[in-house]
Amino acid sequence: MSQFSGHLRRETKGHMKQIINDCSICAATVNGSGSQSANNILLKTIFRMGIPVGAKNLFPSNISGLPTWYTLRVSKSGYTARKKEIDILVALNPATWTDDVRSVNKGGVLVYNSDFPTMAGKRDDIVYYPVPFKKLAEENFTEVKLRKLLTNMIYVGVLTELLGLDIEVLKSAVSDNFSSKQKVVDSNLKAVQVGIDFAKTGIKKTDPFRLEKMDKNKGKIIIDGNSAAALGCLYGGCSVVAWYPITPSSSLCETLIDYFEEFRIDKATGKKKFAVIQAEDELAAIGMTMGAGWAGARAMTATAGPGISLMAEFAGFGYFTEVPAVIFDVQRVGPSTGLPTRTMQGDVDFSYKLSHGDTNHPVLFPANPEECFEFSQSAFDLADRLQTPVFVLSDLDLGMNFWTSNEFKNPTKPFDRGKVLDAAALEKVGKFERYRDIDGDAIPYRTLPGTNHKLAAYFVRGSGHNEGAKYTEKSEDYVNLVDRLKRKIATATKYMPEPVLETESGAKIGVLAYGSTDLAMAEARDLLRSQGIKTNYLRVRALPCSSDVIKFFESNDRVYVVEQNRDGQMEQLIRVGIGKNFSKSRSVTHYDGMPIDASSIAEGILTQERESS
Repeated sequence: MSQFSGHLRRETKGHMKQIINDCSICAATVNGSGSQSANNILLKTIFRMGIPVGAKNLFPSNISGLPTWYTLRVSKSGYTARKKEIDILVALNPATWTDDVRSVNKGGVLVYNSDFPTMAGKRDDIVYYPVPFKKLAEENFTEVKLRKLLTNMIYVGVLTELLGLDIEVLKSAVSDNFSSKQKVVDSNLKAVQVGIDFAKTGIKKTDPFRLEKMDKNKGKIIIDGNSAAALGCLYGGCSVVAWYPITPSSSLCETLIDYFEEFRIDKATGKKKFAVIQAEDELAAIGMTMGAGWAGARAMTATAGPGISLMAEFAGFGYFTEVPAVIFDVQRVGPSTGLPTRTMQGDVDFSYKLSHGDTNHPVLFPANPEECFEFSQSAFDLADRLQTPVFVLSDLDLGMNFWTSNEFKNPTKPFDRGKVLDAAALEKVGKFERYRDIDGDAIPYRTLPGTNHKLAAYFVRGSGHNEGAKYTEKSEDYVNLVDRLKRKIATATKYMPEPVLETESGAKIGVLAYGSTDLAMAEARDLLRSQGIKTNYLRVRALPCSSDVIKFFESNDRVYVVEQNRDGQMEQLIRVGIGKNFSKSRSVTHYDGMPIDASSIAEGILTQERESS
């Protein structure tokens, strides 16, 4: 158990003091039992009560019937990252009873199905609430299949009474969830009431947890990262999707396709203003994406680590020929196929260098749904401006789980198509060479296929080429080309999202993180502060890194790079990039497939600080 378990919660001796809006709630069920609707309704109810809440769904990668856990982090302080221990557990799966009971925090609550046979491993330091879920379902619902599904709504009713959820808010969440089926709404509300009635008469509450209305969610929405990214692609002008399904990225493309069907069909003619191709594999998908990018369309594909492996050759081709494309990598545990439904930041080094030979790609690291939305738009601008593939690295935790987010803002800037010459511009310049650096920023000009002018280029050159796109095997031509490409990636730092810096007066210890790791950082820094350690925090949002990273190392005595992979991939890249300051660098890693938690970060830093003192 973590040394920080319950640390931020005020405890009193001698009598029970209520703990308001500060708990983690987990439902342990089986995949395919219909628990998703119940879980989402519970999430929406808490959110609509104005209480900060985040959700995590831990599910199996193969078949129905295997264990699944759905956890809600409720925190009046706004902490949304995972907690190692559970405060309130609803145990509906006898197969995982032993581990589930072990996961409950000291002083926590176990709501369990008393229809199960007596279970081993009972603890004296938690509160037990037995509920005959099967019996209640049988007494109130005649249809066998319906009983199984509505058992989950009974547990929602039990928690409603135990925690003090607003019943009217809960009813609205149920109605919204089943908006088109009043009969279904009525049966689910009946199941909720069954749970409430039992809890009123059959449970004597002896735990301290309670939820009360707040006003912390004004201007907020609940959305998962993949849906936010899909919406960003739509706003970013994407019109071509070439993809091959793979967990955890599939829902990004599926959601974008739904948006296309709603918003990209000409109302007058019924014609589609988009193209969607489900390719035979990831290699074909990125090839189609590159082809569309070469033709002038804003095109994307989405995948995970195994798919990125297959895309290596085309990624190098796009870099070398300077063709724009956007590639989303929703990372999962590797290597190879790894654990498809677990999260990690394991593709950082791989994506940044993906190809054969000397290659670097621009990489974006969104940390929340709002940035998934924003970075998805800017990725297309970057790809067009830099004429190169751009990677957006999310992960399963951010991509597939629901998060409380700021409302998205409508974009105010026009698309940046970069250095594209039309027929009129070609007529003025008089001479055009596809790969010549005219402006000194290492970015050449390009034309689009179909441009009606004799100087327009209709091809790219994947083999060795000179500034005029003519085939060559001369050493000096190759050196000139790859040196310019390196300068172009250096130019990219001007256009990439800048790091976000948070300083604390008197702090000389730096913490650097990126992506979804940021979701645990506020709480982790509070834990460290409680131990007398002040920190400055830099969140890197893109590769290549800007000069701000060097300044951050120079201004701190030590810098802890926190990331969710085994080898400290970002820390290694930074070591190479800053050279002289590498002795200040420390690595804190988390790579068990579970989303990183604040206590793991704080413990990792605290242990190394004690060793260095």
